[in-house]
Amino acid sequence: MNLSEIRPPAGQKKNKRRLGQGMGTGRGKFAGRGAKGAKSISGYSRMRGFEGGQMPLHRRLPKRGFSNAMFKTTYAIVNVATLNDLAGDTFDVASLQAAGVIKKLEDGLKVLANGDITRAITVTAHHFSAMAKEKIEKAGGTAIVIEPVTRKPKEQ
Repeated sequence: MNLSEIRPPAGQKKNKRRLGQGMGTGRGKFAGRGAKGAKSISGYSRMRGFEGGQMPLHRRLPKRGFSNAMFKTTYAIVNVATLNDLAGDTFDVASLQAAGVIKKLEDGLKVLANGDITRAITVTAHHFSAMAKEKIEKAGGTAIVIEPVTRKPKEQ
């Protein structure tokens, strides 16, 4: 038995029914679509969520809440443990981007307190969590706050 000899079982493959090929074919005139209505028309596509004219679910449910995504502040985040693992003793936005720790500076760099720090380092960032600042200063380092990045609201 070869792969080239394999055939589908008898009656499995059927020819596609050719619609709208004239009255003699038995599928002419309306081509099985019925006489009138939206679905009989060429180019018809049902809109997403259509429920046959009934009010769709997404319109029946109450709308609640508010999204302030346009003015949302998004920080590039670095943890204290990550800074402890990196070589060097001074860190700022440029050096962290060069090291590949942060990819994109959004509204600024924020240092968080996840992990421990065992050496004195100098960190320059736009924002520090209270615990992160405390951990850096407790280890003998300094946390320098710089002016936040100003940018336009995000397009929606």
